[in-house]
Amino acid sequence: MLREILRGTGVALVTPFKEDNSIDFAALEALVNFVIEGGVQYIVTLGTTGETPTVSREEKLDIIQATFSAVAARVPVVIGIGGNNTASLIKDIE
Repeated sequence: MLREILRGTGVALVTPFKEDNSIDFAALEALVNFVIEGGVQYIVTLGTTGETPTVSREEKLDIIQATFSAVAARVPVVIGIGGNNTASLIKDIE
């Protein structure tokens, strides 16, 4: 079933930042809309291009929420889970 859901072309999103190093959620929303309008079949957030090891847990949750909000169920979303602390990652997944 997963193969059917993730068929076609997916895009790994970057995490846009403002000049003050905070996450630029308006730019993230614009990026999501741009790639969906461009024809992608699914989106990857917080993947290897998404700054996963360098953002806080709270920022990750905010990015995930903002991504799902911007996607608005138009395409599937894959959430990258990565980091250097296995116990913390397992807790986040649960």
